[in-house]
Amino acid sequence: MSSKSSSLKVGIAGLGRLGWRHADNLAHRIPHCDLVAACSPVAAELARAESDLGVQAGYSNFDQFLDHPGLDAVVLATPSTLHAQQVETVLRRGLPVFVEKPLALTLDDCIRLEQLAAQPGAPVAMVGFVRRFDASYQNTRRMIDEGRIGEPFLVRSQTCDRLDPTGAFLQFAPTSGGIFMDCSVHDVDLARWLLGKPRATRAFATGSIAVHPELKAMGDVDNGLAVVEFETGQRAVVYASRTFAHGHETSTEVMGTQGKLLVGAGAARDRVLLSDSTGVGHQSVADFYERFAEAFLREMEAFVAACRGEASLPLTLNDATEATRITLAITKSLGSGQPEAI
Repeated sequence: MSSKSSSLKVGIAGLGRLGWRHADNLAHRIPHCDLVAACSPVAAELARAESDLGVQAGYSNFDQFLDHPGLDAVVLATPSTLHAQQVETVLRRGLPVFVEKPLALTLDDCIRLEQLAAQPGAPVAMVGFVRRFDASYQNTRRMIDEGRIGEPFLVRSQTCDRLDPTGAFLQFAPTSGGIFMDCSVHDVDLARWLLGKPRATRAFATGSIAVHPELKAMGDVDNGLAVVEFETGQRAVVYASRTFAHGHETSTEVMGTQGKLLVGAGAARDRVLLSDSTGVGHQSVADFYERFAEAFLREMEAFVAACRGEASLPLTLNDATEATRITLAITKSLGSGQPEAI
């Protein structure tokens, strides 16, 4: 942008479950930002963006969307299979881009995009690792940096979705990259971030199908467990599930030589405990967005600030490349049944 006093004119491609949340934040909650265009192949989504968000320009064609007059930046909440091509197209147009994870489904694509974004004068490029913007995880990182638990040597982290009896997610499963790429890439990025970004050397994964037998034909599972080894001797254990009965549960435990930190235990919605004839318990968050709603807002605020030249990005495309590199090895191990070098 030419002036920090001007509003950033943003366009969003993808108006599904998460894309709509990003669009709503951009339209209503982020200062110095105007949502001016949207792109979707679904006419009803574009109509809703106009009626509910005030987006006057809707496009079904991605290239025409990028030609929108005065467009300053692009947010991509499109299917993972489209990320690599779309990010490259946006960067070559000279426009800043935010893309939901993963950056790409292949390592070669990640590396190519990372190199493109590292060229002199390249626009801002950011991947949506939202947990880095969550207050609890940021506090965890600060406490590690302060030496509160000594030297961290093990991260155990999980992403567990509430069971959907309809199996609606199955329509997206073939293009998601598998349960580890769809869910655990967040945990992999967190582990690298909390452990000081060590280089991963080997991964082993296993899994089971507890509820959705249709996944077998896709080479996928609905519950997966992986161990990642780092050259520093540190380790990460990640668990992913699509079958939790009580709600969405994201939690992370960091073991150190002088203590440990635990984030998100019990998937609590609030701090209220109910005691009645059925026992003692608390309500759980329903889905990932309820858990990380504030973090999604902070994440997009950081992107807008970087586009306006007010702040530098807190993460790089290399972070996304390394998360993909590790997660691909985990997924390969799931298929081979053997440890895989990274």
